[in-house]
Amino acid sequence: MTTQLFASNTRGTADFGWLKANFSFSFGNYYNPERVQFGMLRVLNDDTISGGTGFGTHGHANMEIITIPMEGGLMHKDSIGNEGVIRFGEVQVMSAGTGVEHSEMNASQKDSAKTLQLWVFPDKEDVTPRYDQKSFDIENQINTFVNIVSPKNNNDGNALWVYQKTFFYLGIFASNTTTTYEVKIPQNGVYLFLLEGEIEVNNQTLKARDAMGITDFDQFEIKIKTQSKILLVEVPMNHG
Repeated sequence: MTTQLFASNTRGTADFGWLKANFSFSFGNYYNPERVQFGMLRVLNDDTISGGTGFGTHGHANMEIITIPMEGGLMHKDSIGNEGVIRFGEVQVMSAGTGVEHSEMNASQKDSAKTLQLWVFPDKEDVTPRYDQKSFDIENQINTFVNIVSPKNNNDGNALWVYQKTFFYLGIFASNTTTTYEVKIPQNGVYLFLLEGEIEVNNQTLKARDAMGITDFDQFEIKIKTQSKILLVEVPMNHG
């Protein structure tokens, strides 16, 4: 097993007043040749959006986009007829495919919204754009990884699906517990992003907002030191 620790304070940052962003990978004006992507995972942005503001209409193509509200909600409107709010507890996926335009505005005029947005390169390009969202009861499923995103042809109907052999999991784990993750597709890697708490993987300690890239493994153990919330993304490491 090969691991690489990415401390939270080594991420790229931007402060536009209305938006405070942390970039796990090169994005916008932040470029780090050592941090362009992790396999097919291209973007992991950790955003705080002020009330009454947001991202105006902009376009995407040939990218699988996953949005996870952590606090508050986002008003989504797109060029394929979808309009609505996604809130904490829900997850949204969008296959940009041949091209789609959308806006993402804070649903509140006064309270900040906190969101994670991840982009994954698709394994099928120029698909018809699509959108879906779903609620997941993560809070009441302690000590388990809840599957929130999986591949189209490997989906049990409980998770949202995308055009890539990727699996997203969210989990809340109690203090002084241990969990094991087994790779779903051999040769895939895992990008583990610790949202809250403190854990240990491969004798390395991660604290809130630290991340770890994990490759060359069949399974690995996570020791939970304090109650933790973990986002785990299994992705192909190449286009293969």
